[in-house]
Amino acid sequence: MALSEFELIARYFDSPDFALPEAEGVLLGIGDDAAILRLPPGEDLAVSIDTLVAGVHFPADSSPEQIGHRALAVNLSDLAAMGARPLWFTLALTLPEADEAWLAGFSRGLAALARRHHVALVGGDTTRGPLSITIQVHGCVPPGLALRRDGARAGDDVWVSGHPGTAALGLRQLLAGGARDEAARVFAEPAPRVALGLALRGLASAAIDVSDGLLADAGHIAARSAVAIALERERLPFSPQLNSLADRDDACALALGGGDDYELCFTAPPRHGAAIAGAAADLGLACTRIGRVLAGQGVECAGFVPRAGGYQHFRGG
Repeated sequence: MALSEFELIARYFDSPDFALPEAEGVLLGIGDDAAILRLPPGEDLAVSIDTLVAGVHFPADSSPEQIGHRALAVNLSDLAAMGARPLWFTLALTLPEADEAWLAGFSRGLAALARRHHVALVGGDTTRGPLSITIQVHGCVPPGLALRRDGARAGDDVWVSGHPGTAALGLRQLLAGGARDEAARVFAEPAPRVALGLALRGLASAAIDVSDGLLADAGHIAARSAVAIALERERLPFSPQLNSLADRDDACALALGGGDDYELCFTAPPRHGAAIAGAAADLGLACTRIGRVLAGQGVECAGFVPRAGGYQHFRGG
């Protein structure tokens, strides 16, 4: 017998898998018409929302565990880019049917990442229709310490975490249906850089998460800050998977235009370089200086001509 909406919620989302005794500020969670939440004293609220649609934001045959992980990860990445500490999230889930095996896997992947980042599920909705997942995340940040896109200044350095382009290579592997390596896992299970975002408070002048491609997202910082950004091709931090490509121009195109990395691109005054490198080392995370902020407008990488203005889901880079 098919599960009712309330049975589905009780079994897979109002469950021990999502029990977080240490969840902060949850006065009333799942089970009522609305959650009642309380911000930590003296903190501002940061809110972001994303919808993921099967066949557009992830391959329709992705495992349910990976879909659950990915749906929360891309939202946590937005909080990371703001230097916000995650607190709570809500989930709106549209399903073609109440497939219990799929729901069990999805809730496992979702709950595992939620526990890792101490973020509590506090409500949501379920409905029937084509598979899509909407998550809204809430976080907190002290007044004046949020990382924004409009703070870059001429003379700042430009940095990026991790190895942009690896996820785009992984998506290529998944769509081709051939051999897969670590790149496919990087695409399917992105790692939101929450700890790095917190460490960059007071160091970075501007930040963004890399979802549409490094060149396009650096361009968003340039536009909001009314500056120019010049990236240096030879400084791009290629992963072993990108380095294995025989076509170096292809590797560069993936690194600059691939998208779906969910790394942080940020700017900072040169005097903060040592502190940034030290914070990255403490986190065991690569952070690489890849360019400079200049007077002017726009973004470019000498020697590279983009094929499109950023990642366009399954239409390529």
